[in-house]
Amino acid sequence: MRAAVMHEPNRPLVIEEVDVESPKAGEVVVELAASGVCRSDLHAWHGRTAFITPPVVLGHEGAGIVAEVGPGVTGVAKGDPVVIALYGPCGQCGECRTGDVTRCWSETRVHNMHGRMPDGTTRLSLGGRPLTPMVGAGTLAEIAVVREAQLVKIDRGIPLGLACLAGCGVTTGVGAVLNVAQVRVGSSVVVIGCGGVGLNVVQGARIAGATRILACDTQSEKLDLAADLGATDGLLVREGEDLAEAIRGLVPGGVDYAFEVIGRPEVVRTAFASTRIGGTTVMVGSPAPGSEIAVDGRMLFSDRRLLGTTGGGNIPARDIPRLMQLYRTGRLELERLVSQRLPLARVNEAFTALERGEGARTVIDLRS
Repeated sequence: MRAAVMHEPNRPLVIEEVDVESPKAGEVVVELAASGVCRSDLHAWHGRTAFITPPVVLGHEGAGIVAEVGPGVTGVAKGDPVVIALYGPCGQCGECRTGDVTRCWSETRVHNMHGRMPDGTTRLSLGGRPLTPMVGAGTLAEIAVVREAQLVKIDRGIPLGLACLAGCGVTTGVGAVLNVAQVRVGSSVVVIGCGGVGLNVVQGARIAGATRILACDTQSEKLDLAADLGATDGLLVREGEDLAEAIRGLVPGGVDYAFEVIGRPEVVRTAFASTRIGGTTVMVGSPAPGSEIAVDGRMLFSDRRLLGTTGGGNIPARDIPRLMQLYRTGRLELERLVSQRLPLARVNEAFTALERGEGARTVIDLRS
């Protein structure tokens, strides 16, 4: 099968013919239809992701059709449409047994992060050399072999070219609102950074019933899209401007909830400073390794909260079906998130768009 392989950071991905083994117990082969290209893919391409070691098949936001199941698989069958989740809980550790699957940190989960099956191996190879799929998914390819726990079956009527976005970007953005911050009806929200994930924070805030949603970005076209998705106010960020002061000028006293969706410590500080007494800030963006975040310690005495999240507190079996239902009822917009669709052969153009901050999300059509 064809796959986009990263041989070393900051070098163009190479479309290679990759060998695929048959699934073992608890594993599933998925013929991929589409994959989003996420900023986390860009971080990996830049070498900023410690648990990804080249050569690796990038991509972790995919959807497709089950082609084959290994022994013991009961939750999906050949022909089922599925979304590949960001991770799959082990189901055996203490956290999983108590229902706290987002904090599963078992050996299985660690292997998953490094692109390995629970036995420490991979089902992909290139020229006889083991090849790992990013976070066990590797969705910038025609085929993925994943653990059953990493799959969520969806209704057949949902376009796979849109459902793939639920693998990471949509679940992270909406989940940061509903699962982590738990935004209340009638509240005020600011979203700093309106890329693929930030736009879904905007959508999540609207779905949660926030009545004031401020979108902040350096690009006016992203603010226009944020307005279409539910933002009530747009703030065009300019260099040297005190953004926290501008936010508090629109919402005197500060907002109830602030979301930083860029991954820069100084912006986290700005988001924190824009909240009211008792407000909540959620760092959704992924900071560089070793980053330190400094906030005014006195503000913590006013019951303000600063939280972090990986994947928006996403429990795949719960959150992906919820998102699909929101899409089917018209409450969640997916089509507007897609800026461009490209064939696998042009995947490097998607990374260029991310580098330039262009658009919301590129979807790679893996059937063309």
